[in-house]
Amino acid sequence: MSSLTESHVTDVPRYRPVARVLHWLVALLVLVVWPVGFVIHFVKDEAKMGFYLVHESFGFVILWMMLARLAVRLIVPPPPEVEMPLLQKRVAAIVHWLLYGALLLQPIFGFLATNAFGFPLDWFGLVTVWSPIGKSDLAPNLMSVHVFLGWSILVLFCLHFAGVLHHHVVRRDATLHRML
Repeated sequence: MSSLTESHVTDVPRYRPVARVLHWLVALLVLVVWPVGFVIHFVKDEAKMGFYLVHESFGFVILWMMLARLAVRLIVPPPPEVEMPLLQKRVAAIVHWLLYGALLLQPIFGFLATNAFGFPLDWFGLVTVWSPIGKSDLAPNLMSVHVFLGWSILVLFCLHFAGVLHHHVVRRDATLHRML
């Protein structure tokens, strides 16, 4: 187990700035969109549309940021990993790729579900985004997938955060500093 020292932190290879910025912006938006989506059902009718506008608009932003993150990840290789047991490497890789997949699919299914219920995406009240399916009987199924992915993102986020804490607090290695 390595000890976290000042020189250890400054010597660690870091993700490129664009990858770090996209990571933290997506994390911030998820911390807004997820709770707003969770409470929509409890909001009174007169305020509900405002919650939908925030949830859907920022969710659409997450989709485009995740596409950018995926492109950056595929074009620019990440820095070398901090040494860790093989099982931890594999679990981290699985959690990361599942999180990427869920964060890409979640807004797509939300967008399609909203459209299938007969509501276009009115992005921040500025632009109406074209609907590829229109009103459809698929709406409940699409919404079920959207909800499943939402809970999956919460679980994967918690696993990711637990890994960060494990590396920073228990192992005291520089894993967190690669993304700061």
